Amino acid sequence: MSEDCNHNCQTCGESCNERTKESLLVKPHAMSHIKRVIGVVSGKGGVGKSMITSLLAVQARRKGLKTAILDADITGPSIPRAFGLRTRAEGTSEGFYPVRTQTGIDVMSLNLLTDNETDPVVWRGPIIANSVKQFWSDVIWGEVDCMFIDMPPGTGDVPLTVFQSIPVDGIVIVTSPQELVGMIVEKAVNMAALMHIPVLGLVENMSYATCPDCDKKIHVFGESHVDAIAKKHGITTIAQLPIDTRLAAACDNGTIEQFEGNWLDDMLKTLLK
Repeated sequence: MSEDCNHNCQTCGESCNERTKESLLVKPHAMSHIKRVIGVVSGKGGVGKSMITSLLAVQARRKGLKTAILDADITGPSIPRAFGLRTRAEGTSEGFYPVRTQTGIDVMSLNLLTDNETDPVVWRGPIIANSVKQFWSDVIWGEVDCMFIDMPPGTGDVPLTVFQSIPVDGIVIVTSPQELVGMIVEKAVNMAALMHIPVLGLVENMSYATCPDCDKKIHVFGESHVDAIAKKHGITTIAQLPIDTRLAAACDNGTIEQFEGNWLDDMLKTLLK
C-alpha cells in the first residue's frame, strides 16, 4: 500500500493488498445511480439516530436534492413512522421500489415489507446483514444525489456489512451528553478508522433544554463534552440539538417533513461537499 493511498480502489490502478476490500463491495441495482452515501451511526441506542437521519434527509430534500433513506436498522426500524408511511413497498421481476414520502424522499425499510409495523424480526445476524445488502442491490433507487443509511446502534454485524458492502463516503456519529458516551463514541470512531471510512460530523442530541420563560439553556443530562470529544478525534463539524417536545411529537405523528429547525444546516453543508 502506497503512503499516498486514499483507500479508494475505484480510482487507483495500483495492485496491493488493500484491493481485497474492493471485492466485498456489492453493486447497486442496475437501475440505480447513487452519487453520495452517508451513514448515520451511534455507539448505543436511544440517542436519536433515526431522528437525525430523518432531519438530514428532510434538509437535503429542501435544497432540491434527490434524497433517499436506506433503513438498515432491521430489528428496530423507525424511519417509516417518522414520515408517516403506511404503504407497503412494491416490486416486480426487476426488483423492489422504495416508498416515496410526501416531499419526495425515497425510503426502504423492513417495516414497509411486513404486514404490520409491530411484527417482530426474529432473525439471526447473517440473515439481517444479508437483508441490508439486498436493500442496496435489489431496490430500484433510480437517480439519487444523496442517500442516508440509518444504521443500528453498536459495532456489530450490520455496520460491518454496510462498511464492507456499500461505498460509504463518510459517517455522522450521533451521541448524547452523558459522561459514558465519550467511550462509546470512541468505539464508533475506531471502527470507522479500521474500515477507512471518514467521520464527517458529530451530533450531540438532547444537548440542552430551553426554559420557556427566560430562554436559559438547561443541561438536563449534565454539561456537554462534545467539543472535547470532537477535538480528541479530529472531528471539525459539530451540531447540538436541544430537547424539543415538538420535534419528538413530529416523529411520533409522522410529520417530520413539516418540522422547521436549522441545527443541522452547517452539518449538511459539510456532508454534501
